Amino acid sequence: MIVRRDEKVRLISRIPLFEACSQAELARIASIAVQVELPKGEILFREDEPGDDFYVFVRGAADVRAKKRHVRTLHAGDFAGEIALLLDAPRTATVTTTSPVTALHLTRKGFAELRKTAPKIQERILLALAQRVAPTAL
Repeated sequence: MIVRRDEKVRLISRIPLFEACSQAELARIASIAVQVELPKGEILFREDEPGDDFYVFVRGAADVRAKKRHVRTLHAGDFAGEIALLLDAPRTATVTTTSPVTALHLTRKGFAELRKTAPKIQERILLALAQRVAPTAL
């Protein structure tokens, strides 16, 4: 399965972190997203370990566990690891594929380069983060 550019843009546009981005900005983000094929049983992240990558699921499923408890199952259209694009923080959960997975993969390094060349993207991401935090802020 090969994910076309317009499908990448559509998937990325559904991610809350990127919801304020224009179509052109989404296309730039999609341009650094690399399609990967992952086997069943692949550990994408381990809780409390450092991380620097982010995945958008195109096909397949993955199990998310925090403190050894099942948190949720990720499916097509879901994503994991978005905080790693912005922060050097430990993973909050372990994510393991439960079937073969097709995903879009972005790294913090690639995303940092994109933010340097397209500062509007960073501005829009900060806006999206602020809007997500604002309802819970005191």
